[in-house]
Amino acid sequence: MDRIDIQLWLSPVDPSKLIGRTKGEPSGKVAERVLRARKVQERRFVDEGIFTNAEMNNRQLERFCVLDAACCEVLERLIERLGLSARAYSRILKVARTIADLAGSEDIRPEFLMEAAGYRFLDRIGKE
Repeated sequence: MDRIDIQLWLSPVDPSKLIGRTKGEPSGKVAERVLRARKVQERRFVDEGIFTNAEMNNRQLERFCVLDAACCEVLERLIERLGLSARAYSRILKVARTIADLAGSEDIRPEFLMEAAGYRFLDRIGKE
């Protein structure tokens, strides 16, 4: 399962939360943001022979997922707390890079790493 980038546990939605809910971001806006992120990745990987963050190898991870000290600290805590494998570590970096792209950020920030780690549901089972 650690070969799967995003692992989520979804429960049925409480009907009372569906009724009278506030409107979320329109699908068109989401699609625009995804298209912008895909174009960023297309430019990033123009000479790399790949098209998306998910395809990055270890060399490309080092080149395109540079982390500042705060990010390194967050990632170290996550690895220690969750006992992450090397594969899970690289998956988190790739997803965090994508979250940064969707946010229009050049840099991976600690909150992007935390969000990406939050999508690693199966890594947390029995470790919290």
